[in-house]
Amino acid sequence: MSTSAPRVAALGGGHGLATTLTALRSLTHEITAIVTVADNGGSSGRLRNEFGSLPPGDLRMALAALCADDDWGRSWAELMQYRFTSEGDMAGHAVGNLLLAALWNMDGGKVAALDKVGELLKVVGRVLPMALDPLDIEGTFLRNGVREIVRGQVQVATASGKMQSLRLIPENPELCPESLAAIAQAQWITLGPGSWLSSVMPHLLLPELGAAIAASPARKVMIFNMPEHSSQDEFAGFSLAEHLELVLRYLPNLDLAYGIVDPSALGSDSNLQVMIERLGGELIIADLADAKNPQHHDPKKLASTFSHIFR
Repeated sequence: MSTSAPRVAALGGGHGLATTLTALRSLTHEITAIVTVADNGGSSGRLRNEFGSLPPGDLRMALAALCADDDWGRSWAELMQYRFTSEGDMAGHAVGNLLLAALWNMDGGKVAALDKVGELLKVVGRVLPMALDPLDIEGTFLRNGVREIVRGQVQVATASGKMQSLRLIPENPELCPESLAAIAQAQWITLGPGSWLSSVMPHLLLPELGAAIAASPARKVMIFNMPEHSSQDEFAGFSLAEHLELVLRYLPNLDLAYGIVDPSALGSDSNLQVMIERLGGELIIADLADAKNPQHHDPKKLASTFSHIFR
């Protein structure tokens, strides 16, 4: 890697983005996490419904992943992730979700609140939302010849049938200018891994944000998911080439420097390499599986792969 730290904009949400951030933080301090804001389930959904705020869960996880690697940072990260256990209304709420909701409720400054929590955790880099308005995902599915429209991240995640289209509501939210600036200034942009429909795709469904990604001079890296076996997993059962085809449906002018995939996920699918090469990129096949949970990426292995391509 060069002596100057690479500037990376990491796009996504949930556990997938947290894994990417954990891997990147060992290589650079110039990280901006740009996080989806369409979660409508669990603690995030309840706070969103009550206060009309951004869903805090994915933002909280990104902050925890980038916390300082010392006793202070680790202690605060653990507290941010702690969930209340009770038989009452507090059950399931994460402390970090409540902290963000409180700061937003005090003055409404969404980015300022995230920066304030970032200072508290002494995070490496910065965490930003993709938009300043909470979003909903709407998907159209065809099942047994019947066309069904479902709305909400959880609902889209558990819908069955052939997906025909995706969109975000509202279609023209207030975008986060700091996120657009980070994309424009990045040297590298990462997409994935994670729930393809609710963590990866939202960044590409908003025309202005998708255009900013395509226009950025940054080198784009797509980290493809590990094999998924549960019928409840979003887009499970589809090939990785079909995952990329979905991306290109909404962002056809995307250029790609690298696609990163574990051999267990690639299988015998030769179309993915052909597609990535047509986009001007290179497919990197590397052991990325977590030894304890092979459906997830190992952050240390992913960091090694990033280190290789950043050189």
